[in-house]
Amino acid sequence: MYWHRLGRTLGRSGLVGATVKGPERLPGHLVADEKHTTLAGEEVYLAATAGGGCCLGLALAEKADQDELTRAYGVSRDGVRDLDPEYRPRTVNTDGWAATQAAWRALFQGATIILCFLHASLEIRERAKHLKETFDALRGRVWGAYHAPDARTFSQRLRRLREGAPKHIDKPIVREKVLSLCEEREAFALAYAHPGCPRTSNPVDRLLRRLDCHLSCTQQLHGKSAAAEQGLRGWALIHNFAPMCPWTVRETPELRSPAERLNGKRYHPDWLQNLLISASLGGDRRAPRNP
Repeated sequence: MYWHRLGRTLGRSGLVGATVKGPERLPGHLVADEKHTTLAGEEVYLAATAGGGCCLGLALAEKADQDELTRAYGVSRDGVRDLDPEYRPRTVNTDGWAATQAAWRALFQGATIILCFLHASLEIRERAKHLKETFDALRGRVWGAYHAPDARTFSQRLRRLREGAPKHIDKPIVREKVLSLCEEREAFALAYAHPGCPRTSNPVDRLLRRLDCHLSCTQQLHGKSAAAEQGLRGWALIHNFAPMCPWTVRETPELRSPAERLNGKRYHPDWLQNLLISASLGGDRRAPRNP
């Protein structure tokens, strides 16, 4: 309980304002996904947003529909707009869930929604991994298309994959998933118009895998939703400011955490002191009002 309350104390600060030091440091590309968990025994959905290597949003939604997800993802939208009222990401990478995509279109009109290629490939893997040599060849062609140098080559490789699927894939459910991936060719190809944007949801998936361990240790979420969200924000701030793995730290000893890399600086060599200094204003980065 002691550590839980300390985490909640950190979570009183705004996540974006405490992590990002100025509007010029806001990432131009975001990644979003949801996670199933429980709050006091009831199923809820955790809407997570990542960008620039940092967690920029964690909020709870009671349902996985557009209205609830728009409200949950709106927490991160409000945080970045406290820094820059005109902010709009160039791209947002999501899975194929329609409510998620609709929520981000409502929050940031004009932002390009990038469909996650990894989710589509995992659908194939789950149904074809027992096919051994056939699966190895199929996986090579799927990821060979992903690594195409330009949109034209990418489309050509997916067309060839679609044409060869009826001849070389005997299992109907596997063939269906391959054809489903090929039908999303245009949605995947949008990423080539935005160099540097994430084409998979890996940045937020890594975050959620670490959160899995935390939720397992705490036996999921408890108490009121506001208290649970405070605890989640406190965990996210620790994730942003704590040093990364030793191999990464050895490569860049002067910038050891995701927040330090995003901002290009730190206030104090000790990561916890750096976090406390960054959150000293409660994450409020707005300019003071005129008297």
